[in-house]
Amino acid sequence: MFQVNRSENRLQKLEEKRFADLNLREREHLQEWLANQPDALGEELLIIQKEFDGFADTRERLDLLALDKDGQLVVIENKLDDSGRDVTWQALKYTAYVSGLTKSQIVDIYQQYLDRYCGGGNAVANICEFLEEEELDEIVLNPGNDQRLMFIAANFRKEVTATVLWLREHGIDARCFRVTPYTFGDELFVDIQPVIPTPEAADFMIGMAEKETEARGAQGEQKNRHKLRRDYWEMTLDALKEAGDTLYQNISPGKDHWLSAGSGLRSCPYALIFAKSEIRVEFTFGRADAVENKWLFDRLIEKKDEIEAAFGHEIEWLRLDNKKASRLQFGRPCEGYNREGWPEYVAWHVEHMQKWERALRGPLAELNQGLKSGENLI
Repeated sequence: MFQVNRSENRLQKLEEKRFADLNLREREHLQEWLANQPDALGEELLIIQKEFDGFADTRERLDLLALDKDGQLVVIENKLDDSGRDVTWQALKYTAYVSGLTKSQIVDIYQQYLDRYCGGGNAVANICEFLEEEELDEIVLNPGNDQRLMFIAANFRKEVTATVLWLREHGIDARCFRVTPYTFGDELFVDIQPVIPTPEAADFMIGMAEKETEARGAQGEQKNRHKLRRDYWEMTLDALKEAGDTLYQNISPGKDHWLSAGSGLRSCPYALIFAKSEIRVEFTFGRADAVENKWLFDRLIEKKDEIEAAFGHEIEWLRLDNKKASRLQFGRPCEGYNREGWPEYVAWHVEHMQKWERALRGPLAELNQGLKSGENLI
């Protein structure tokens, strides 16, 4: 690995090191790096526990336990300079142990992690946000026997790589990542690269898995839920069209619990929300910069009385200081998956989205103009 010296237009080689030479330890260093930056492993993961020891009749501890974007559990085992001979057997035991965890147990495990290591938080809300679902009862966690394994080490013994390859041949998603420390002066760098599978092989296998998934269709409950949402959105879009609404005229029905449309303000969409127990209209400040979102929210809330008078209802204003985005919303309870109530819910969505857009149109145009004129975001 090299550093580019731009002033001299030259490469300067970084010095490859062993973790032992740098007095770096597995739990205090490598484990903490990954716990706080899990996407270093090439995908979005939600760490839900570390040093997990909740196995009956054993004192063994797995290093990190995570959820992937499909709700599958991922067992992560870390070693430093050498993987050791027994790491695959160890990880297989842990994977077998966690394969029986239920949704409520997973939520409890994650809540304990938040309370102990993160100063608290809401496990249910975080999982729903990570998996982009509205409610926990719509989420399937740890389904079937598709738990995953990840091994991280500077070097892997042949018996480890052979076992991982064998596991993959038998449909178990096991992966190896080589982690290499480098130094340049007083600076420390770490390179994390997938070695099994290689990135090219992973892309191919993902493509094959997607093809297989498409062929056999989504799993029962999820498939039904997606069909329900598509059917509801088709009915809603037809009703909006009949009402002469142009906001959603180029939008197609989808499987998600939301249906977004542009507002004229970049990355700040309107949205219709259809959940099992609530329907809503929303507006989100979802720009890449949190400072911009909070600035826009603060400017808009100055017109709160004017907007709510135009809309005809009190609005829930959510600045969400601990998150990047901010949001406005107005909703009502419903029995969303009961089709008999859909005509009423669709009529509510049409009426309130039209009022919503009319109430926000002018203030949003002023905000947009302020951004274009370079108004200071402080």
